[in-house]
Amino acid sequence: MNSVVCIAQVPDTESRIKIAPDGRRIDETGLKFIVSPFDEYALEEAIRLKEKQAGDVTVLAFGPDRVQQALRECLARGATKALHVKGDTGDADALGIAKALAAAIKTVPHDVVFFGKQGVGTDNSLVGPMVAELLDYPQVNVVTHVEFGDGKVTAHREIEGAEETIECPLPAVITAQKGLNEPRYASLKGIMAAKKITIDIKSVADLGLQDTDIFNQRVTVVSLELPPEKSGGRKIDGADAAAAAREIVKYIREEAKAL
Repeated sequence: MNSVVCIAQVPDTESRIKIAPDGRRIDETGLKFIVSPFDEYALEEAIRLKEKQAGDVTVLAFGPDRVQQALRECLARGATKALHVKGDTGDADALGIAKALAAAIKTVPHDVVFFGKQGVGTDNSLVGPMVAELLDYPQVNVVTHVEFGDGKVTAHREIEGAEETIECPLPAVITAQKGLNEPRYASLKGIMAAKKITIDIKSVADLGLQDTDIFNQRVTVVSLELPPEKSGGRKIDGADAAAAAREIVKYIREEAKAL
């Protein structure tokens, strides 16, 4: 069983974000980047599948040169191959990224394609399903348990008040939800071994695509802004419960404008 795991490199979720001077992007100066957390569940599931049924795990990412750091980390955790499609994600919308990934996936032997359910940061949940459509593959999204056998996949996903079980033929696209597994850390042995693996690098042109296929944005960011600073709390004397309740309702209605 050969797997492809598509990953996104995102700012560390503990980073303090600043808006770039153009007002349309974040300022990447000094930011630490990590593998998108939901993609870690996708990677772990692919590695476990490899350990059970052999085969290769190819990690794939679209982005600038810094993406290779994330790919190297995935190799250290247990992936066997890595493919980097060079391009600036800030110049491409979800469909453009999906087109680049779909074209790259076609160059890699695979039985299943894994994604995280969403890339932390944009939180669009679009690229995985779009890749499935472009490849004409069945897809199961937000998966919490998965089983492979006899050329098919059985996937479980949580829905409101119940669990849904879906069966489909391979190849297929699976997007991983938290709870699918517990991602492993890279071992020292894995880190050393990853340094010896060559990352395959391709341009958009190498995949038979034009820049206009990827960077002709259909959705553009008009502006970004940080949430407003939180104001200090307000203390209400609770000695008289009835008076305190009236004061709270007045505050909610007249100042917070929540009613």
